[in-house]
Amino acid sequence: MARLSPLDRVRNIGIMAHIDAGKTTTTERILYYTGKSHKLGEVHEGTAVMDYMAQEQERGITITSAATTCEWAGHIINIIDTPGHVDFTIEVERSLRVLDGAITVLDGVATVEPQTETVWEQANRYRVPRVVFVNKLDRVGADIDANITALVDRLGANPIQVQHPIGAEASFRGVVDLVTLECLLWDDDSLGAEISRCSLAELGDADLTDEAELRRELMIDALAALDDALAARGGDASPEELRAALRRVTCAQLAVPVLCGSAFKNKGVQTLLDAVVAYLPSPLDVPPVEGFEVRGKEVLAERVTRAAADDAPASALAFKIVSDTYGALAYLRVYSGVIRAGDALFNATKGKRERVNRLMRMHANLREEIEVAYAGDIVAVVGPKDVSTGDTLCADEHRLLLEKIEFPVPVMRVAIEPKATADQDKLAQALERLALEDPSFQVLTDRETGQTLIAGMGELHLEVLVRRLADDFNVKANVGKMRVAYRETVTGSAEVEHTFERPSATGKGQFGHCRLRVSPASRGEGLRFLSRLPAAGGREGGREGGREGGRDAKGGRAQKQPKEARDAAPAFPEALAQAIRASVESIYSSGCIAGYPMVDLTVEVLEARLHETDSTEAAYQVAAAMALREACNAAAPTLLEPFMSLEVILPEGEDMGNIIGDINSRRGEISGVTFRGNSQVVTSLVPLEQMMGYATKMRTMTHGRGRYTMTFDRYAPVSPEVAKMLMGF
Repeated sequence: MARLSPLDRVRNIGIMAHIDAGKTTTTERILYYTGKSHKLGEVHEGTAVMDYMAQEQERGITITSAATTCEWAGHIINIIDTPGHVDFTIEVERSLRVLDGAITVLDGVATVEPQTETVWEQANRYRVPRVVFVNKLDRVGADIDANITALVDRLGANPIQVQHPIGAEASFRGVVDLVTLECLLWDDDSLGAEISRCSLAELGDADLTDEAELRRELMIDALAALDDALAARGGDASPEELRAALRRVTCAQLAVPVLCGSAFKNKGVQTLLDAVVAYLPSPLDVPPVEGFEVRGKEVLAERVTRAAADDAPASALAFKIVSDTYGALAYLRVYSGVIRAGDALFNATKGKRERVNRLMRMHANLREEIEVAYAGDIVAVVGPKDVSTGDTLCADEHRLLLEKIEFPVPVMRVAIEPKATADQDKLAQALERLALEDPSFQVLTDRETGQTLIAGMGELHLEVLVRRLADDFNVKANVGKMRVAYRETVTGSAEVEHTFERPSATGKGQFGHCRLRVSPASRGEGLRFLSRLPAAGGREGGREGGREGGRDAKGGRAQKQPKEARDAAPAFPEALAQAIRASVESIYSSGCIAGYPMVDLTVEVLEARLHETDSTEAAYQVAAAMALREACNAAAPTLLEPFMSLEVILPEGEDMGNIIGDINSRRGEISGVTFRGNSQVVTSLVPLEQMMGYATKMRTMTHGRGRYTMTFDRYAPVSPEVAKMLMGF
């Protein structure tokens, strides 16, 4: 099977935005105009092709990213439509990790919204070039200039306007292409499939002509400031030269072209596709993928690159796992080489071989079987044996480990149990499959109660997953009250030593000793473990023994050794050192104060004494655990709770007093009240624990007219009252 298109004519793009900005509607129009679909799917009617899950059709939102492939102007475009709700941000994260370009859709009235900022930052992190599509320009309050200003002020972007709307709000009917000064008008009778083209002079609108010519000059000046080749041309650049300059600055992420339209009213989508082809990069235009060489099963420190070419060794990243009635699917982005059905690849992440049984090209939930996947393709592998999100599959002879995908930490959890006791095993298996699909979802066990807990990104996230248990796995479950994922840390330093000793008169006893120091680590650093114990090979990792020496064979105190004897002492046994570390990591995961996982902690092992006969791994684990608990309790421990950035949007004229009062009652801090188009926006910082059931309360207070978005901001110390409640005082 030959390539569908040369590699320079391949585009791998994602469509990303805030919820309700029109991502899926835009994608549906793209599928219709490229001939992939033969009728327009509508989100509000539950007929959108890309929203194929039953819950997506019922709720009218995108929950999971969906992939498809279409053709436009001789180019193959692989598209991933991503969710806009913050609870499903993992879908955006893993999609952007494997894409070469993206379309950011803005609501023409609301401009840049909170989740737009989140996905924009994710795209910045993965260095993904973008074009911006200002959507919904047919709505009251839509303003192209307000959107351009918001791109600068709220996203720090460098927008270059390449289209200007013809008409405003209800009279919006087309755009002026500022590259050619050509007018494009969409025909409503043909569902936007037919476009009328004319010059500004033929349109006969003097004000529009002056405005378009001015904006074209601004576009050229902005481009010339960024592109030396265009600057050398002066003011007589041709449309082809302008497009080439736009492509260069877009691929270099120096600027973002701004287009406009109304996807729901079938205007502007074809020119958006033209911009994808003209301005966004092919796999050849982005830097070669980087990874680490794997020799045998050892990952080397040196970075290596792999060119996007069919004749290069095969390498691919599994960025999404899906379980359905037909089994598991692993979505792959092929970065280099060729992968054929039946090939045996090496999973560099897990150090195992994986056979590619069947290859599929996906169209939402529909499959097209193929024999070969080439560099630059996005495909799916049927029935992988042991592949997880973020795993690298590569040629066995040229092993490469690509960088893994970073996953967000769950902030909310609930207890779950099957309604029927007989479904206990089915529930466990179903939860395991859901956790494999969604790395932002975790399954935990409460150490005290033995309950099964599920953790996710928010109420909607967990609600959707519980519903999937019934719909997809036929397991009905009872769910407890939402619980917040608190954390523990220390704010001071403390040094403690502990000895665990259990002599035995009849045989070998138990002895373990550990002296350690705890202190805060930098924010986001996690566990920083340091050991001063002497390592193998005579390295001075720390001093063997301590001021009081070790223990003698009878369990009594040994005589203090001379310095020469201590220096000549053997290295501290690796197995015992690992036992201390394992104990520290276990306590770090389970907490020292109230049973919550810890964050940002430095643990330094200063000393560990040996007994000639009784030193055991179990004893050192106990000693390290007791020392760490005592040290944490002496180092000004504190509990942390997740705080959320809350944005409530109300229609202009709606009384916001109730909203502000309610936020204050939830221990929230109001950070601003602004106007955005015809809406009032209240922004605040609120503890997540206080936000349970907020959606229902907010809808009641605003008579269903308000909406809100909530994103994780940071962990911060809990109030004394909450701390007492959590610790049972």
